[in-house]
Amino acid sequence: MVSAIAARRRTLPGFGLTMGLTLTWLSVIILIPLAGLFLKSLELSPEQFWNILSSRRTLNALRVSFGLAFAAACVNLVMGSIIVWALVRYRFPGRRLFDAIVDVPFALPTAVAGVALTSLFAEKGWLGAPLAALGIKVAFTPLGIFVAMIFIGIPFVVRTVQPVLQDLDPEIEEAAGSLGASRWQTIIRVILPSLAPALLTGLALAFARAVGEYGSVIFIAGNLPNVSEIAPLLIVIRLSEFRYADATAIAVVMLIVSFVVIFAVNRLQRWAQNRVPVH
Repeated sequence: MVSAIAARRRTLPGFGLTMGLTLTWLSVIILIPLAGLFLKSLELSPEQFWNILSSRRTLNALRVSFGLAFAAACVNLVMGSIIVWALVRYRFPGRRLFDAIVDVPFALPTAVAGVALTSLFAEKGWLGAPLAALGIKVAFTPLGIFVAMIFIGIPFVVRTVQPVLQDLDPEIEEAAGSLGASRWQTIIRVILPSLAPALLTGLALAFARAVGEYGSVIFIAGNLPNVSEIAPLLIVIRLSEFRYADATAIAVVMLIVSFVVIFAVNRLQRWAQNRVPVH
């Protein structure tokens, strides 16, 4: 009886109402639309569903979207970690300006970002012209999609890892060095294990954003079927053709694959949290 009363007192005031509003809001915003997506796909027979997904155009679009999104997320993981280290561990002129620049992809409309990247990496652009002279074409190729996905994903890694690195006491590194650890041993055995959960979270967020990106990609992609056509664009094309069930089937596959990838990353994140050394 006493334990029941104590448990009741530990419950936050208004917990029932707050939880009810939370579940209702999440259901309206997330669960019901996702359920409607799956219900719409049931209009297709299993054979029709498989024929849509196994078509050459659909497979290539999914390959471009998921393959380049994962590659871009991996690049952002490495480069974002370097940027975070420079912003947190060093003091230099213009540091606050560079810290603010990281958030530009958040604030910039995706269409504006796509036009800017296309102009920059076109064959006569500031960066496109030197690259074209070397035989490297960026705009209107899968490489352009890769560049756009890196652009929109880098803030997710930086802003996820930055607060964790700021809370990591530099004295821990000094203690490791005083015990005879080299700089690389300190990074691998002390710093990276502490940052691993945040790094994996940033990787998952950057990947999820890149997979679903549309506005900044279609301008620089070229949108050639089976070459540089992303899955979100193919969904839009199917919708414009009033083939709603086809668009839904592709969207369901993207949703399932994205969920599986994010779930796997979250499992790795929990595993990494359990292995974080206690300093």
